[in-house]
Amino acid sequence: MIPPFFGQWESVGRIAEIIAGTLRAADDPLWPRSGAAGAADYQRWAEHLCGVACLRMALAARGIAPPRAIDLARELTHRGGYVLQPDGDIRGLIYAPAAAWLREVARLPATVRVDVPAEAIPAMLQGGGMFIASVHPAIRRAGAEAPSRGGHLVLVFGAEGGTLRFNNPSGDTPASQADARLPVADFARFFAGRGIALAE
Repeated sequence: MIPPFFGQWESVGRIAEIIAGTLRAADDPLWPRSGAAGAADYQRWAEHLCGVACLRMALAARGIAPPRAIDLARELTHRGGYVLQPDGDIRGLIYAPAAAWLREVARLPATVRVDVPAEAIPAMLQGGGMFIASVHPAIRRAGAEAPSRGGHLVLVFGAEGGTLRFNNPSGDTPASQADARLPVADFARFFAGRGIALAE
């Protein structure tokens, strides 16, 4: 089953414009759904919400109504999942506090995994498992070069015949958003070898 899709930005159909810079996040017409205090608050947070989107998708896949995006981000901040920097920047999502939140609040078995080869991901998905994987955001373009690995999070939920299936919160086309698919070898080019595993 494909987990319900949540984008990093509320207006899923306008993510391409936001990424291209032709629409400011603050001008996303659906920003009030996020729980932000205002458009500027949403603008500040939205670039950091890929992990929150993955958590919300994982919750929804387990039949749990997810909190609004920025409500969840604030709760995670209280737990150390995000760190607000003196210069106004935001660091995170930090895996260990996020995994602890999943275990303690959502009652989902979650563990931080590091040094994971991409070839090991299919085994982690058996029996309905999911994996929040650190990848480079260029993964939205399957044929793109990977300038580096990591920096963005996607929710991997299935594997078929050597191909991984995942939801990408910053996908800029329908095909790169819900149920995006890449061969394991191609996924590996973007994958940083770490993330959060969720058992069934």
